[in-house]
Amino acid sequence: MNGYTNNCISICAILLIGVSSPAPQQNINAQKNIEEIFNTNSNLSAQKESGIGLVITPDPMETISQQSNFTSTSGKTATCNCVPYYKCDPSTKSFTEDGSFDGFGVIDIRFNDDDPICPASVDVCCDANRTLNKTLNPTPLDQRPNQPRGCGVRNTGGLDFTLSGVSQNEAGFGEFPWTVALLHSGNLSYFCAGSLIHKQVVLTAAHCVESLRTGSFTVRAGEWDTQTMKERLPYQERSVQTVILHPDYNRRSIAYDFALVILSQPVTLDDHINVICLPQQDDIPQPGNTCFSTGWGKDAFGSLGKYSSLMKRVPLPIVEFNSCQTRLRGTRLGPKFALDRSFICAGGQRGIDTCQGDGGAPLACPRGSTRESRYQQTGIVAWGIGCNDEVPAAYANVALVRGWIDQQMLTNGFGTAVYTA
Repeated sequence: MNGYTNNCISICAILLIGVSSPAPQQNINAQKNIEEIFNTNSNLSAQKESGIGLVITPDPMETISQQSNFTSTSGKTATCNCVPYYKCDPSTKSFTEDGSFDGFGVIDIRFNDDDPICPASVDVCCDANRTLNKTLNPTPLDQRPNQPRGCGVRNTGGLDFTLSGVSQNEAGFGEFPWTVALLHSGNLSYFCAGSLIHKQVVLTAAHCVESLRTGSFTVRAGEWDTQTMKERLPYQERSVQTVILHPDYNRRSIAYDFALVILSQPVTLDDHINVICLPQQDDIPQPGNTCFSTGWGKDAFGSLGKYSSLMKRVPLPIVEFNSCQTRLRGTRLGPKFALDRSFICAGGQRGIDTCQGDGGAPLACPRGSTRESRYQQTGIVAWGIGCNDEVPAAYANVALVRGWIDQQMLTNGFGTAVYTA
């Protein structure tokens, strides 16, 4: 992932966790690095004028015009209507008006020299006799038989359609419905990710929000492709009421990097918006278990670029704590480095990493039977060394603070059952 805050691409932040006390000048330099890596410098928001703010106001679906007889970016031409997939009859013969179907087939998201005919990710080249003037809606998930209910249900492969041409770990539409984007309210630029644990509460990293006023950022749920607003199910945005930092959070070492964001209004849960499960207190993730980190990228969040505009899902294996510490000691951290117990580790496979991932993004691991495709949040993206190499990255250990999360939820009038599987 190309992450807005570049949280896992530098050793600088980790130097703050060293065993010796730094000199005053080192403190100044280290704090500067912290601000650059984790985007904790509130002045940065004024410098970011592009991004998701360019696509903030959706057009009503009725006003979306059809494109026909056009040329794509690779020079391909076609005589068809380029319309959102849900306005094209998925059958050449007939379609079901009562919505009793569950998908629209395959959508190709390749770009550049081998791009598909239609320029937008959710558009298809539709023959005139198959083009509809109304939205064709699949049966909602909660109305389908044998559909898993409750927290952490991954829509494996995505809702509505299957992606083709995936080359950058793109997630399907609505595949990880708990992932949210945090946006600066002034220019609506993306700075961190988070996860829904309640329809009015987001779990994220403390380093993302510690220096921000509650009115200075917004939470967006249900986003997928930041280049378009043509998704069949729209995103929802909420302002922030309260931010709660973990009392043991250390802004110098990034230990206990946990924060709860209480929204001013609850989001409405839907097929593409749902809460994630949380692990039990002190639950230990199984080493080797493949988990997923999800979020968007810095360089193309909005109308700039293509691949990074889609939500990413990066598969990462859990690494045992002592093994991770040993591997970290083999880096520039040195043989005396001590990994804080508030972290867990994942990754360490060359070429697969969240080295440019999103701060606060969830690390979700499967739980229960594979048939349910249910996930719990094991970690939160924190820091790492290098990029795409064989050194694991560090994630805030959610199971360590499950009791604290429960306490804060109850104190603020929320239940805990919603994220308990």
